[in-house]
Amino acid sequence: MKHVLMYVLGLFMVAGGINHFVNPRVYVRMMPPYLPWHGPLVFWSGVAEVLLGVGLLVPATRTVSAWGLIALFVAIFPANLQMALQPERFRKIPRPLLWARLPLQGVLILWAWGYT
Repeated sequence: MKHVLMYVLGLFMVAGGINHFVNPRVYVRMMPPYLPWHGPLVFWSGVAEVLLGVGLLVPATRTVSAWGLIALFVAIFPANLQMALQPERFRKIPRPLLWARLPLQGVLILWAWGYT
């Protein structure tokens, strides 16, 4: 089961990363205003998600990619917090789901940690 979940996480990250390129405005809106260069940050976080997701599936890079995913999940936490604090900007997402995203980051960190 752990092996199957690794593929689920890897593919989830690749799909999420690709979505950064398909729908960048969604991710730009999530960015806290105190961060500079919203467009480039969205682009490079998308690149990181794709590379780390693929890297998780390659035995030679699995451990490094898992640590990279943990760092990425910590780095994107402020964007998830921004969404919860400004629900009016994300009317299509119910408020409880915006807040549920915050502990979900912890779940994702633990999930990735299992592959370190």
